[in-house]
Parts: sequence; C-alpha cells; structure tokens
Amino acid sequence: MSLSLKNVSKQYKNQKAVDNISFELKSGEIVGFLGPNGAGKSTTMKIITCFIPPTNGTISVCGLDVSNDHLMVKKKVGYLPENNPLYYDMYVREFLDFVASLHKVKNKKDRVNEMIELVGLQKEEHKKIGTLSKGYKQRVGLAQAMIHNPDVLILDEPTTGLDPNQIVEIRDLIKNFGKNKTVLLSTHIMQEVESMCDRVIIINEGKIVADDSVEAIKKGNNKANLEDIFKKLTQ
Repeated sequence: MSLSLKNVSKQYKNQKAVDNISFELKSGEIVGFLGPNGAGKSTTMKIITCFIPPTNGTISVCGLDVSNDHLMVKKKVGYLPENNPLYYDMYVREFLDFVASLHKVKNKKDRVNEMIELVGLQKEEHKKIGTLSKGYKQRVGLAQAMIHNPDVLILDEPTTGLDPNQIVEIRDLIKNFGKNKTVLLSTHIMQEVESMCDRVIIINEGKIVADDSVEAIKKGNNKANLEDIFKKLTQ
C-alpha cells in the first residue's frame, strides 16, 4: 500500500480532532476525502505529511513510518495545504527552482520548465508570486507539490480560486498524475469528486462514516446524488 493509516487519533486538550480512523490507499488510486468544516480532514492530512504528530496510531507512506522516517516520508509526499504557503516576493520560476533545489531534483531546469507548462504558468513565470491572481497562485502551489514527482500527492481544496476553465485543466492534470501515483484530495465540490475520484472517504466529527467507491455509495443510498448522501452522513 502507498498509504496506510491504522487507528489514528489526534487529541487537542479536550477535543479529539481525529478519532481512531483507519484506511489504506493503493498506487494509481485517486481518493476524495470529504467532510464538513472541522471534521478532521486537514488534521489528518497534516499528520500524513509530517506537519503534526498523531496522538495515537500508525501511519506509513510507501512502507515508511511517519513517526520514525519523517524526512524520507517528505521525499515521497507532495502537499498542497488549504492555505497555500508561498513566498510572495519571489518570482514564479525562481520559487520553483528553489523548491526543486530543496528536493535535490535532477535535471532541475528541465523539471521546472515541465511543471510551468503542465500547470499553465508560461505567461506568469517571470512575475512575482504576490502579484498573481488567486487562481495562478494555486497553480504555483500545485507545481511545487508535484515538482519532485512524489509517489503520494495530498491536496487540500486544490481548485480553490480557479475559474471554470482552469478547474477543468487542473482536474485533468490531477487525473493524469494519479494514473501511476496515489492522490488524496479534499474538496467540497461533489462534481469534482465524481469526475476525478475512484473512491470516497467521508469523515465527520473525527470518525470515518463512509469509505467506498462513488457508485457503491450511491447504490447503497438508493442511487441518490452524492451531495445529498454527504449531507445525510454528516448531519
């Protein structure tokens, strides 16, 4: 398994943000990670990406234990957080070159060129990140998450701020990336889940309330649309 969580919990004083969750993701699988605000999605993603430690449980990425091999795990994981952290005073190309250097990417110049083309930043590459629109900033965030060709890609609201045409382009990019990789993405857009994801995990109040293919979840709920099912499971 590319990603495995077993009995993972995260406690903040009296609040249990994540409550004994377990799931596994295979290579070549794109999984939607859904839940209302405060359900535990972002906390789980931060645990997987080594930003915060779990209170209990074990997490492995490509066979590496997150608690003991966090530096190696970070080499295997690409991460786009919900609040896209960028250096606004750096130019787009300069920033991506910097990120590629941190990851010790081989053929760095070629890889930066490839990512700029993949996410559609050709016209913006010589601009400062701080001057870009929200949509283009999101593209820069996606480029930095994928520049080291990670085995596991964690995306928290990846199409936030994009216009309809950009959303289609980024969805296609994620789908192509996910053919040979593992992608876990959080979104509130049910259409996005249905168009991209092989499987859906729904979390509510820190607990997993559904984990199955989109079609199986619909079939088990009398073929209702995914948005209605989501509302029912998270009320």
